[in-house]
Order: sequence, then C-alpha cells, then structure tokens
Amino acid sequence: MGLGKLSVRINGAECGVEAILLGVVTSIGGFLFGYDTGQISGMLLFTDFRRRFATETDSDGNADWNPLLQSLLVSLMSIGTLLGALSGAYTADWWGRRKSLSFGVAIFIIGNIVQITAMNTWVHMMMGRFVAGLGVGNLSVGVPMFQSECAPREIRGAVVASYQLAITFGILISNIINFGVRNIQDSDASWRIVIGLGLAFSLPLGIGVLAVPESPRWLAARHDWDGARLSLARLRGLKHDPQHQLVEMDVREMYKVLEEESRVGVGSWAECFTGRPSGIPKLVYRTFLGAGIHFLQQWTGVNYFFYYGATIFESAGVDDPILTQLILGAVNVVMTFYGLYIVEKYGRRWPLFLGALWQAVWLCIFASVGVALPPEDNPTTGIVMIVAACMFIASFAGTWGPMAWVVIGETFPVRTRAKQASFATACNWLGNFLISFLSPIADDGIGYAYGYVFVACNLVGAAVIWFFFYESRALSLENVDRMYGQPHVKPWTSNKWVPPGYITREKRDPNAYDDDAGVNDAAAAGARAEIREKRGERSNSEEPIASHVNGSGSSPSPSDVEAGKAKAQ
Repeated sequence: MGLGKLSVRINGAECGVEAILLGVVTSIGGFLFGYDTGQISGMLLFTDFRRRFATETDSDGNADWNPLLQSLLVSLMSIGTLLGALSGAYTADWWGRRKSLSFGVAIFIIGNIVQITAMNTWVHMMMGRFVAGLGVGNLSVGVPMFQSECAPREIRGAVVASYQLAITFGILISNIINFGVRNIQDSDASWRIVIGLGLAFSLPLGIGVLAVPESPRWLAARHDWDGARLSLARLRGLKHDPQHQLVEMDVREMYKVLEEESRVGVGSWAECFTGRPSGIPKLVYRTFLGAGIHFLQQWTGVNYFFYYGATIFESAGVDDPILTQLILGAVNVVMTFYGLYIVEKYGRRWPLFLGALWQAVWLCIFASVGVALPPEDNPTTGIVMIVAACMFIASFAGTWGPMAWVVIGETFPVRTRAKQASFATACNWLGNFLISFLSPIADDGIGYAYGYVFVACNLVGAAVIWFFFYESRALSLENVDRMYGQPHVKPWTSNKWVPPGYITREKRDPNAYDDDAGVNDAAAAGARAEIREKRGERSNSEEPIASHVNGSGSSPSPSDVEAGKAKAQ
C-alpha cells in the first residue's frame, strides 16, 4: 500500500500520511535557516577562525574583530537571503513549489562549499555566506507557502509552525556542534566541520521534496484540475478514492476562488501594492500587514541573542558563553513545541499580542539590569541577564517565532501569494540584516541600553496585531479571502466570523447552500449529492463536481457551471 492511501484522523478529519511527511521534509528548509543562523555566533569566538579572518588584535596580541568587519561578515548572509526571498516568488511560480525548493537547496550547497574553501581572507568567507543566504532566502519563501497550500486546514497551522520548530532545531544543533568542536578551535577543522555538516543536512530536503505531491493550488491555478484532485486525494490519504466527499469539498472551495482569479492571470508586483485590476479584498492591506509582521519579528530582538549571544555573554563575564548559547537554543526548541499547540488551540491573534507584551517586559529587565548594574562590577548581573534572555526566548519561540510564518502562509490570496510571501519574507530578511549589521556597532556605542530599542519594537508589534491582524484559525485559504471581503468584520472581532455554510469554523453544515448570491452552484450541488448518497438519499437532479472538474485535466467552463446551477435549482 502506497503512502497516498494512508491517513490519520486529526481534529475530526482525515489527514494523509503524505501531508505529514511533506511537513516534515519541507521543514528541513527551516532547519537550514536555523543552522546557518546559529553557527556564526560560536564560530566568531573560535581561535583559528579569528586568526584567519579577524583583522585587529587585542591588548594581549590575539586576533580580534573590528565591529564593522564583524557586522559585514555576519550580515551579508542576510542580504543574500533578502535577494533569495525575492527570487523565490519567480521560481515558485515558474517551476512549481517542489522544484523551486530543490533549486534553493542547490544554491545553499554552493554557498557552503565556497565557505569551506576559504583560507585567509574574510571577503572569501563573506561571499560564501552571501551565496548560502541566496539559497536560504529562496527556501524561506517556498517552504511556508508550499506547506500552507498542501496541508489540510485541520493541521495547517501546526504544519506551517513546524517550519519555525525546525529553525529552532537548526539553531540548537549548530550550538551543540559548536560546543563539541570548541576543544579543537585552534584547528581549522573546528569551523570547517560546522559548515560542512550543513551540506549533509540539506540533501534530504533537496531529494525528498521531489517524492511528495505538488501543491494542489499551484496545479489548479494552471488549470490542471486532474492533477490538483489527485494531489488533494494523496494529502488526505485518499489516493484510491479521489471522488471522496472530503476531496470534493476541498476541490469545490478551491474552484470558486481560483477559477475566478485565473481568468485575469497571475498577479503582478504592481497589483500587490495597488490592488488593481483584480479587486481582491484588502489586497494592499494584506501586503503591508504580512511585511510589517515579518519585519517586526526580527526586531523583537531574537537574533540579537542568536547572532551575538556568545559575544554578549562573554562581555557580561559569563565563564562559558557557548554553553549559554546552548541553553538558549534548548529553551527555543522546547517552547516551540508549545507554540505548535497554542497556534491551533488559541489561534494567532491573542498569542501574538500577549507574546509581544511579555517579550517587552523581559527585554526591559535585561537592558535595565545591564545598564544599572554593569556586569564587570556585579557578578550576579550576568545570571539575571541569562534568565531574562531565556524568558524572552521562551515567549518568542511559542508565539512570534512560528506564528509569523503561519501569517504569510494564510493571509495572501493565491493569485498574488508567491509575490506577497516573497515581499514579506524579504522584509523579514531586511530586519535580520539591520539587526546583524547594527548590533555590534550599537553595542560598542550604547551597550546594553540597545535592549530598549527592542522593547519599543515589541510594543509596536502588539499594537499592529491588535488593530490590524485578522484571526484565520481553522479557515480554508479560500475562506480567509472571504473574511477579508466582509466590511463589517474588524480585526478584534474576526475570531467570531464563521464562513457561509458552516456551523462553526471547524464544522460544516451539510445542508447549507454555499453561495453568497443565494443560488446553488454546481460545486455545492455536488457536495450535497455526495452527502445524501452517504445517507442513501441520492438525488438524480444533482451530480458531483467530478463531472465538471473532469478527468481530462481541464477546468470547468462557464457553461458547465451554469448547467450545474440549473440542475441544482
């Protein structure tokens, strides 16, 4: 029996084993993101790495970093990821979601090879990080988008949030490896091993992604309804029964939105910022909402700790800063598991709002203690700062870390999703670049008072969530579009909105007509016919949507839809 015929019951609905496998395989893209982020913090302290690439010396004659050089070496990867994220919109649309991910892995491998071969010039190492960043940036767009388009809505939030879980695992594993090789830091093998292992970690994604189904929404947007139906069936564990009621409903919800949008083609970049010509509800609003949340995700301050944590805690008098990084990485992983639970249990709005406030409190403590009680004069200050950092990361890992990726997976319409997701992710990497570039310079200038900047950013993030972000928990991607089109629905009341034809967001009304105009379309007729057949009440006046979205792979014509409506009436 193939994996496409196996399923498990989650949240009251059948979810295919292939959907779970897809989530696991694609999350390796997040692992690479985290691994590349976490490795540099410890490598900056390695003796051989400093001797080869640092350009200054300290008072003892040892190699030391110039703040500007350190900023460039760390941050140019973020410029690469920004450009890679923008390119991800094109490769995901041109080649499909799966091939685009394999392309991103190939670029990442090339970048790692360039880094491993660096000898004595920081420019060589910096350019390798730039190229690897191009690949990571491409993956950071493609993975959440692919996951959100493929995962059944009953597990979509958790699957997309698993991308952030994989990021945390990548950071933790890189910290463990840094901790393990620190005893040979006088040898170039220390940092070459750390970078080289990234090559091995990337191969399961590049190869494995080709074995899972292509995005049904990408296929349907290209009028390959036959392929879309088969993909949906596999993701539900119903490859042997592609006419099943669950698949019918998934096809129907896709059809109503995608067929209408496909008549005017794929959205342009200009449309993302003007809303024309499609007239999709709140399109520009959603473009800037996703971009703002992702920029603010970086300015919560998380990578201040993950890029420079070892350096920060070394300056705070901590005896083993690499071990401290390992502790922070472990907290990050454990609390992200909690985030996977609350994203489905409590939605997106409240965790993001409360998480931002909690993070602001602990960052304020971190900065205040560092400023008022300088670590060099107070040995206990370092301990308090570590506790504050752990409490901050615990909140980030359970809220802003995973949920920002869920936002870009759920907020955008399929017509412009690739470009909007690309822009939002590029803003994430822009924020990442600014953090990685400015932190050494700011730390050298204002010290721990830099933490107050992140306090303010978290408060801004809480305000953005409360006043602008709509709750999308348990909605299909098509119904998210519907919600944004309802003028009476406000962000702070959006959690109460239920789609037409549903009793609750989780439970569909089997007898409801799902048509805003008050008539039954062919798709709704097909769904009701399937339900009645289960009850033994088959009506000859209705036929399933399978007869309209047919096995030839072509999409229904307008005349077919009108005929379906006539039959339903």
